[in-house]
Amino acid sequence: MNEETIMDKIVSLSKRRGFIYPGSEIYGGLSGTWDYGPLGVALKNNIRNLWWRMFVEDRDDMYGIDAAILMNKKAWEASGHVTGFSDPLIECKKCKRRFRTDQVSDPSTPFDKTQDKSLRARKCPECGGSLGDTRQFNMMFKTHIGAAEDESSVSYLRPETAGGIFVNFKNVVDSFHPKLPFGLAQVGKAFRNEIAPRDFIFRVREFEQMEIEYFVRPGDWEEKFEEWRSQVYRYTDAIGIPRALVHELEVPDGERAHYSERTIDFEFDFPFGRKELYGLAYRTDFDLSAHSRASGVNLQMVDEEGKAPITPHVIEPSFGVDRTFLALLVSAYTEDELGGEKRTYLKFNKAVAPIKAAVFPLLKNKPPLVAKAREVYAVLKNTSRSAGCRIMWDDNGNIGKRYRRQDEIGTPVCITVDFQTLEDDTVTVRSRDTGEQIRVTSSELPNLISS
Repeated sequence: MNEETIMDKIVSLSKRRGFIYPGSEIYGGLSGTWDYGPLGVALKNNIRNLWWRMFVEDRDDMYGIDAAILMNKKAWEASGHVTGFSDPLIECKKCKRRFRTDQVSDPSTPFDKTQDKSLRARKCPECGGSLGDTRQFNMMFKTHIGAAEDESSVSYLRPETAGGIFVNFKNVVDSFHPKLPFGLAQVGKAFRNEIAPRDFIFRVREFEQMEIEYFVRPGDWEEKFEEWRSQVYRYTDAIGIPRALVHELEVPDGERAHYSERTIDFEFDFPFGRKELYGLAYRTDFDLSAHSRASGVNLQMVDEEGKAPITPHVIEPSFGVDRTFLALLVSAYTEDELGGEKRTYLKFNKAVAPIKAAVFPLLKNKPPLVAKAREVYAVLKNTSRSAGCRIMWDDNGNIGKRYRRQDEIGTPVCITVDFQTLEDDTVTVRSRDTGEQIRVTSSELPNLISS
């Protein structure tokens, strides 16, 4: 199966089964936007909740915040985003289509910003027309606050969640008096006016980030950088992204963000190529120092070890929710043969599967079976709620169709109430991965599902 076919099948399954829908579809769509359906919301919640539990709730050195999407424009000026948050853009003189410069450069060689002359000699990939000069395109969405639309009312939709963390650094220090090292974590939406959104939900204009700014003593950054490097793999292991599909790229000088002295990109083998999944950056004291100068507010803290005021340095592990979602779909997508028939299923692990178990009556037109199945369903739903397990009721179609449907959405086990259940209170439990079936008593089900 070629890579393009795999991606097409994943996109089709995502819409068919209620994971992801095209944004504004009934109006012809809106490029770079996607809507998450009921199962997509459940999967995203599991991605976020596991991350938050691992990196905030289970740690004593982490504090969670939820900063506003809109901030004073001076914050983005101080961080360098107003002047430096841009991508190289090139426009076709004939059809006026715009492209990121790396889309029309030679894919066999690394993109070099000095290649403008040779790029202009290339042809538009859409119409074959001539390309113009390369120019920088700021990707922040600009808006206005209040009734007036002048320079004094300008604001921006945040292009990353980190900005809100840095401007709240002093607030958290004053409220909780943490000792170094410690971190601030946030999950939230970010917005980038991408020149050319593409590859399903990989490059979009509205997305969600899970970011940490981990504040350390200047001399400790290398040790803490390595600790967070291992924590990235701890998370990919927990959610079920195979390590064999994740690769590290040490970002060289000249290609790192303006605030970074060292960056590792964790890349994933997507069907459309090896692309960035997560990032780990050493931001030095750039952000706190820049905001301190611009605001006039002292953003130092007293180090308990040295008893002297210092400006902490920062390690930033950054995780994209949407890219994690896509990497999970790619990792889980499986085609095999079961019972002499071809099937497709999503091999999610239990930690992230949007539905943990589905309950069926063998026949929906037999009231005793339906009543007993409803009883089993209600007990499981009630006992599993505290563990974050979502249980589904399914009586649509014959039993074979129900199994295939649950396979496609990644449900680990299906529970069938049949006539024997009415006699001895045992049910049939079918495994998604193997198709094997066992009988257990209904009282054993809560432990079986949560284990």
